[in-house]
Amino acid sequence: MTDLSPAAIAVDDALAACIQLQGEIIRARPLAAAVLRAAADQVVPEESEHPYAEDYELGGFDARLDARNYLLSIASELLKRSNHLL
Repeated sequence: MTDLSPAAIAVDDALAACIQLQGEIIRARPLAAAVLRAAADQVVPEESEHPYAEDYELGGFDARLDARNYLLSIASELLKRSNHLL
């Protein structure tokens, strides 16, 4: 079994609490991952460089990129776990 981060475990536990059939969680994980990817795109759209990066205070833009990467890493973990169990 894939080791999950505490954040991915929290998402996975929330999915399990909402799903009554054990096998259905495998199909729910990719949906949760898609939601996290969409949220990441709202935090920092996927671009090589944000057009207003120089307008952010020192660290502000990096914090947004960190948030995007964190959300994407949770999504990736859920997808890997889902594929591992298929």
